[in-house]
Amino acid sequence: MSIVDTVLTGLDSELAGLRDTYRQLHRHPELSFQEHGTSQLVAEKLASFGYSVQHIGGTGVVGVLANGEGPTVLSRADMDALPVTEATGLPYASTVEGVMHACGHDVHVTALLGAAQLLAQGRDAWSGTFIALFQPAEELGGGSQAMVDDGLAAKVPRPDVVLGQHVMPLPAGVVATATGPVLSAGDSLKVTVHGKGSHGSMPHMSVDPVVLAASIVLKLQTIVSRETKPGEFAVVTVGALNAGTKSNIIPDRAVLLLNIRSYDNKLRTRVLDAIERIVKGECAAAGSPREPEFEFYDQFPLTSNDAGVTEKVTAAFTSHFGGAAVQHASRQTASEDFSRIPDAFGVPYTYWLLGGCDPQTYRAAAARGTVEQDIPANHSPFFAPVVEPTLSMGVQSHVAAALAYLGPN
Repeated sequence: MSIVDTVLTGLDSELAGLRDTYRQLHRHPELSFQEHGTSQLVAEKLASFGYSVQHIGGTGVVGVLANGEGPTVLSRADMDALPVTEATGLPYASTVEGVMHACGHDVHVTALLGAAQLLAQGRDAWSGTFIALFQPAEELGGGSQAMVDDGLAAKVPRPDVVLGQHVMPLPAGVVATATGPVLSAGDSLKVTVHGKGSHGSMPHMSVDPVVLAASIVLKLQTIVSRETKPGEFAVVTVGALNAGTKSNIIPDRAVLLLNIRSYDNKLRTRVLDAIERIVKGECAAAGSPREPEFEFYDQFPLTSNDAGVTEKVTAAFTSHFGGAAVQHASRQTASEDFSRIPDAFGVPYTYWLLGGCDPQTYRAAAARGTVEQDIPANHSPFFAPVVEPTLSMGVQSHVAAALAYLGPN
């Protein structure tokens, strides 16, 4: 019996409780930085497993289990829900109006709790220190930074490696890994441009910010189509354009909300520089009376997996699950703030994908070539990972990855 199998011997007896925990979390979702009930549940369970527990970053929770000499491994799960009205029809659907675990963070919390429990119960099989970190406010991109700003790096042992996973619309029973960029960097940007207001019948007396904003929107499309090398990835989306209140009033300003994604930090810088150049240039061409204003928010770092860590964890997955259950992860255009945690310690990391879709449903959609149309993605009001084998795979993957470092070498 392998060391992973030894530690996982108690999984079957714990699954019923884990499923109850998952359904409880799903019924009672909490928005970013409001995860008070979730935080309390996590802290109480970690303490009952024998972990040293502390709250870091407001609702963030960290449990440390020191178990002799050896490496230190930190595994992370995020806890917050989304302002989405659930439409799954599940018997354990959200009871909180307008709030839902539409991104699977309830899976993440439950899986890491299960792994933390099994590692505590099986501590005779491994040596070192295991840290279970439960992070708030991933959806806002600020939860990991809140923990870092609250002294995370000084309050817990420095890990040798940081691990994370995310449930995705892949078939349950599958994990997917990849080296290098796996999630994009994401930037949200508020741009305010200024004009000169006037009566709608007297446009000659105005500097029309609506026309100015429209010109900016069109010109921004050339950043990807004409300034980005074919084969390189970038997204520039104008998600909102707001100006004016009445048909016969030319307003004095317009506000654009942009979202930018990239897999390369140098390209990201070029795209952001191009946005600023285009906005300022269009403002100058329109005779704008004031300089435009740029305000960044909801920023997410690039998630780029360390090759050595990823290869070691992938080998552990392959050994435990078998090669058929371990896939290559395609790059995702979604973004995460996970990497700020390993970056705060200056240590390598890997972040893998966990399948959560009913395998039969997925296979049928794949056969039709309609996976993207038929399988609800994260943030959808219909997003609903199947409880099993999603939970058991999530627990096992955390245990296998941690023991790749904590087990005997």
